[in-house]
Amino acid sequence: MINITRLLCGQATPGDSLRYSDASHQRPVVVWNVTRSCNLHCLHCYANAAASPDPAELSTTEGKALIDDLAQYRVPVVLFSGGEPLLRPDLMELVSYASQKEVRPVLSTNGTLLTPQTAQELKKAGISYVGVSLDGLEANHDRFRGKKGAFREALSGLAYCRQAGIRTGLRLTLTCFNAPELPGIFQLLEEEGIDRLCFYHLVYAGRGSHLASWDLSTEAARQAMDLIFDRSLDFQRRGLFKDILTVDNHADGVYLYLNMLSQSSSRAEEVYKFLEKNGGNSSGVGIGAIDDRGDVHPDQFWRHYSVGNIRQKPFSDLWQNGHDPLLAGLRQRRERLKGRCGACKYISLCGGNFRVRAEAVSGDVWAPDPACYLSDKEIGIA
Repeated sequence: MINITRLLCGQATPGDSLRYSDASHQRPVVVWNVTRSCNLHCLHCYANAAASPDPAELSTTEGKALIDDLAQYRVPVVLFSGGEPLLRPDLMELVSYASQKEVRPVLSTNGTLLTPQTAQELKKAGISYVGVSLDGLEANHDRFRGKKGAFREALSGLAYCRQAGIRTGLRLTLTCFNAPELPGIFQLLEEEGIDRLCFYHLVYAGRGSHLASWDLSTEAARQAMDLIFDRSLDFQRRGLFKDILTVDNHADGVYLYLNMLSQSSSRAEEVYKFLEKNGGNSSGVGIGAIDDRGDVHPDQFWRHYSVGNIRQKPFSDLWQNGHDPLLAGLRQRRERLKGRCGACKYISLCGGNFRVRAEAVSGDVWAPDPACYLSDKEIGIA
């Protein structure tokens, strides 16, 4: 994650200790896709969610054993995701158990199933943050989600969570279809009183495996980032605290640094040091994923590659497995990166960006990330 509010605006945010502290990446944040079941059918769903749960889904007992292991391994955060996690009948029980074990539970949801009662139950169970995904403004969102009214239901769900005292955020995956709506998204954030806004870059996985053509062009990506920078600074100037982040493209951090450098910002070198401490993409290092069947993955988008299953070995053992070739490669990736990524002078800030995207387009995990929008001159290879 590139925290624009922290880096560009110099404002402290709740996630700083995970991203920029000296203890960063000692233990991974874990995304647990607790079910494949979902009430929507999103066009770009990385999890290939379905209408019903997998018969091999982890049981409540297995879920609690997993949480015990995560707690013992000192995992700081578990993100309950799906499918739609609120369709899992024992979700509150699992969330509460994680909270009791001091593994901070957060929730990623489509928002349509959030009611005042559900929000209160989430608060009581220990959820500290709820992120709701949008795919643009109303017409665009409903089309992507396959349900008329999904946009309004999502906004209502966010409001119920705020009324229950839960911190909330929007999550938007950038595509060529919704990029023109970014000004409206920022306006929505302010009007609705939402705390946080995460812009995700498209990752070609799941139902989105063949949707590279939906991604932003080089020019459109730069324009989107310029607008995000401008609106973040505008919030700061007007005294509105909003936590603005971009996710899944660490070229954003380099682009931010280069912009600050070109404007002779006194904080440019501080930003460089923060980005270097974060290290860029952390698939297989600072983030891991577990699917509904218990398979462990280097991140939530790498569902076609399993490190092993927690029914056979605990997550902590699998994660520390020095013999898995992909995990070992991701943890020593610099010597493996090819082309522009391998030659980039900002590898310490970016970490080689997203390997899943490189694999989806070229078939080679170590090929250049096709979503890097920086020029050869900017990355020092011209």
